[in-house]
Amino acid sequence: MFLSVFDVFKIGVGPSSSHTMGPMSAANRFLDLIVSNEWPRPVGSHVSAIKASLHGSLAFTGIGHGTGRAVILGLMGEAPNTVDPDRMDDVIEQVERSGRITPPGHPGYDFQPATDLIFDKKQPLPGHANGMSFSAFDKDGRLLLKRIYYSIGGGFVVTDTELEAMRGQKNAAAAKVPYPFSTAKQMLEMARASGLSIADMKRANELTRMSEEKLDRGLDEIWSAMSGCIDRGLKVDGIMPGGLKVRRRAKSIYEKLTNDARSNRLNPVLANDWLSVYAMAVNEENAGGGRVVTAPTNGAAGVIPASIRYFLHFHEDATIKDVRTFLLTAAAVGGIIKHNASISGAEVGCQGEVGSAAAMAAAGLAAVMDGTPEQIENAAEIALEHHLGMTCDPVAGLVQVPCIERNALGAVKAVTAASLAIKGDGSHFVPLDAAIETMRQTGNDMSEKYKETSTGGLAVNVVEC
Repeated sequence: MFLSVFDVFKIGVGPSSSHTMGPMSAANRFLDLIVSNEWPRPVGSHVSAIKASLHGSLAFTGIGHGTGRAVILGLMGEAPNTVDPDRMDDVIEQVERSGRITPPGHPGYDFQPATDLIFDKKQPLPGHANGMSFSAFDKDGRLLLKRIYYSIGGGFVVTDTELEAMRGQKNAAAAKVPYPFSTAKQMLEMARASGLSIADMKRANELTRMSEEKLDRGLDEIWSAMSGCIDRGLKVDGIMPGGLKVRRRAKSIYEKLTNDARSNRLNPVLANDWLSVYAMAVNEENAGGGRVVTAPTNGAAGVIPASIRYFLHFHEDATIKDVRTFLLTAAAVGGIIKHNASISGAEVGCQGEVGSAAAMAAAGLAAVMDGTPEQIENAAEIALEHHLGMTCDPVAGLVQVPCIERNALGAVKAVTAASLAIKGDGSHFVPLDAAIETMRQTGNDMSEKYKETSTGGLAVNVVEC
């Protein structure tokens, strides 16, 4: 099993990797398909209009997550990693005013968002909770092409046939990399046999696909985007969009912490305060539709950046090499979780998002604190175990309450888990693989109303402002 670090960490925009980045990418794929020769195009026919429908979790929380906007942007040719957040409103307004989408390289198609973009809450698609379909028609309204896509978490998008193939490959032959671990047990066995760290094994796997220079440059770009997101979030205040009137708090907390530092005032929970403000800064940016990095999702995007910034803040000898080690180790653990369970809140609840992020962050932190592979695996297990059963119940379908504070607490748990693991010898009672399998089973048993539909939990017990 091989999942690149650049598949786990993808630069994009908020507020949701599965509900924003995924649908935008799906729309891109449909545009590419239209102009390709990969479908049986009737002779002389031309696409004149496009329609899209959102199903399952995308339909229930799509408005709060900006899914409709993401589809429109994607159909205009905008991609998650390159779209300018400051231009998005203008692009949306242009389509709504003209009733046309005009992506580069295409002739333009009729698309009225009010009628051609459907939030279908009655008809879920069978493959995954985050399903959507795109249809293309000729000038007479005849259906020419239809494709179903699933946004499976972390910005990953697959067609219905690709999803079936993926499920059939769970036990397929290992990827052609030096260290093809698909479980934590295999990862530890390979580390013992090779004498390498988890980060070194992950690096060796990545180097089968790219040069060392390209790998390090890509890792540095990921951290630069994460760090930039923290910095922006610490400078901006005001009310976040969406109607809940939730005020940004990271800037004011940061200013208070900075003033306290100047006064040398004793603060026994200083590390927790900095962790929390860093994580909240990221997720406030995410809620505002800013530039973020899936880690492994947008909804959990604050945990890993906060943990890295915390390490850089409190460890004076930390270097960029430590950041690379952190990201590689975290990606190794994230790949195992995604392969054997899920990182999608719509599939397994928030245990799959913030829980996975905390496990990844704990592993990365244990690695840069010179932990052994066994201690690193222990750190990831502790963090994940204590997120098991966590629901995904965003109020009003917005990635604000409880998501922003939840990232702060996820970062605190990650650091605590790493610290506990480093103080042990790596031996522990519950293996990481058992925690991952428990998460998968718990997600399967969890009621749909607790899986990013906003039909249960806090979403129905908190009065909207």
